[in-house]
Amino acid sequence: MDEAIRADELCKTYRVKVRDSGLAGALRALVRPRYRDVRALDRVSFGVAPGEIVAFLGPNGAGKTTALKILAGLLHPTSGRARVAGFEPWQGGPPFKRRIAIVLGNKQQLLWDLPAEETFLLNRAIYDVSMADYRERLDNLIDLLVLGEVIDKPVRQLSLGERMKCELVAALLHRPDILFLDEPTLGLDVAAQDTIRTFLKAYRDRYGATVLLTSHYMADVTALAQRVLIINRGRLLYDGELSALVARHARNKRLHLVLGDGVTAADLERFGDVREFAFPHATLEVAREEAPRVSAALLSAVSVVDLSIQDPPIEEVIRRAFEVGDDGGAAGDQDDAGATRIRDGASAP
Repeated sequence: MDEAIRADELCKTYRVKVRDSGLAGALRALVRPRYRDVRALDRVSFGVAPGEIVAFLGPNGAGKTTALKILAGLLHPTSGRARVAGFEPWQGGPPFKRRIAIVLGNKQQLLWDLPAEETFLLNRAIYDVSMADYRERLDNLIDLLVLGEVIDKPVRQLSLGERMKCELVAALLHRPDILFLDEPTLGLDVAAQDTIRTFLKAYRDRYGATVLLTSHYMADVTALAQRVLIINRGRLLYDGELSALVARHARNKRLHLVLGDGVTAADLERFGDVREFAFPHATLEVAREEAPRVSAALLSAVSVVDLSIQDPPIEEVIRRAFEVGDDGGAAGDQDDAGATRIRDGASAP
């Protein structure tokens, strides 16, 4: 099966002016400017299958948004190749643009003082969607996003969550095959975040869309994507399933306990690392392979009302993956440029 998205050795370098502080530095920058190269992407390669939802993770400045903009045709790479929906993004023209949509959580396309439907009608004209198709698609999207009467209100009167829902409607009216989503739940409350996640899964299931998203909310990742790409300092550190990432970097398990009367923190120390203790609640951390044995020992030795075994929070797992990549640790292989590559997926080149 052909891949919906393919990136091969993508590099993007920005030339940035260097300026020293003070008035003298400002004058030197005018008379004898100096520049330095900042590499936003360093030989990034991956593929995404049709209908797949993949999360692109990394700290601020890692290169995620740059990669999405290149794949959407908004930026040209310094070197490397990309194919999206069968097109080279920056040369695809209108036929390519009809196949994709990009939504940036910190950018707005809605007309601020007009109802959201005015923007929808503008996009209908831009993408040459027939009025019959427009009405059918709009009704479906309103139903999926539970928008109700929202589209008749001026955008400036909408909540952040309502505006983001309308942004998605505006981006999806031409029914694109591929969605690029950059922080789609940025700043939303818990209920709005859950609505957006439910919608994205339903939209993918209904129309077979391919989704590549970035997010700093790990709940987005765990709810939507089985596969993740981790990027840091422009380099791809991991490409594989989220469950495999957890197994690789979560070496320990956490035992969450509800204790009976009289149990103290000192009583628990011989079983593992006491991470938290606020009677009757306590959390122990033990080696992953020791969790069953320690659980049985706890239940027989101390008064335990309830016990659950969990992996560490996904935020900690991701942070450890960043640290391994930065350190060039044993979890990855070094390529010719010294970039650490942790591969655990069939799509790795």
